[in-house]
Amino acid sequence: MATVSKYRNSAGATLYRVRYRTPENRQTDKRGFKTKRDADAFAATVEVSKMRGEYISPSLGKVTVGSLGPAWLDRQKGHMKPSGFRTYESAYRNHVVPRWSATTLNNVKFSEVQAWVSALSLKLSPSMLANVYSVLARILDDAVRDRLIPANPARGVKLPKRTKRKNVYLTAEQLRHLADESGRYGSLILLLGTVGLRWGEAAALRVSDIDLLRRRIVLHENAVTVGATTYVGSLKTGKNRNVALAGFVADALAQSCEGKSRDDLIWPSATGDYLGPPAGNRSWLSGAVDRCQAADPKFPRITAHALRHTAASLAISAGANVLVVQRMLGHASAAMTLDTYADLFDDDLNGVADAVGKMWADGGQMPKSAARKSL
Repeated sequence: MATVSKYRNSAGATLYRVRYRTPENRQTDKRGFKTKRDADAFAATVEVSKMRGEYISPSLGKVTVGSLGPAWLDRQKGHMKPSGFRTYESAYRNHVVPRWSATTLNNVKFSEVQAWVSALSLKLSPSMLANVYSVLARILDDAVRDRLIPANPARGVKLPKRTKRKNVYLTAEQLRHLADESGRYGSLILLLGTVGLRWGEAAALRVSDIDLLRRRIVLHENAVTVGATTYVGSLKTGKNRNVALAGFVADALAQSCEGKSRDDLIWPSATGDYLGPPAGNRSWLSGAVDRCQAADPKFPRITAHALRHTAASLAISAGANVLVVQRMLGHASAAMTLDTYADLFDDDLNGVADAVGKMWADGGQMPKSAARKSL
């Protein structure tokens, strides 16, 4: 059992010490309690936690966040895509280290984490702030699992709400115009704007991945550019998928494949490597958009990734349901598709109401029996 005794410190003040044995039967103590009541409460807590198998030595909490961070980052490499890992590494290095590196685990306070998040919200976007906070919180999650601290003081912190950016959609005519202005990348524009591939999925396509007779593409690789390095791996979801092509897109791809062997990239870079995403106002895509705007001032600025939105819009306009769009885009769930394109499915509400109305032979009036019940 724990015992409480009093002592005097160097200043002559009376304090209290709790002596107890750890689950390993090693004697230890904790001192510095100002009242016997506080010491008794701690002693009782220790005994209860030992009986429940939940005891954690206070000395373990003296480990700093900075001593755990690098090992935590290394553990993420095994299951994260390079682009995601780079985001976490940057968040840790630029924001977590300066504030928390020298802080011991038992000195990380909920109120201080909330204050840190609130200060960062003034200079970081909500999505970037969420990544920064996630790094600290997940480091502390692992500390809890390793029984270094009893609970995670960062959990429960409030983050600013993310504002959803409005999607940009091209019409079928605008998509064709953009493809015409994109030169040798015209077939790539049509593919992105009708099937909705991610850039890395399109950049990794080889001639052998396309079955022009069946108008199908087998997606199994993703070439992601992170900084100056391109990483080639599995798709974002980790699963291969097949997508179908419209006839005119298959014809455009056939022209891009002419003269290439089966193992050649369809759209290689100038050096023959994987083509990086067109970024900046001097890219080939930006130039194509400029030419479209010269002919039509209302033509929207659009990125290669945003062409996925156009593909979703055209598919939904053609009558595709949410599950078909989900499979085409490679979303993890139909809920993700609905959340991303809720505005496109709004018209379905009117469609359902109109379809139900047509079920009644009397022109949509409420049946008399239903009318009596409603009264």
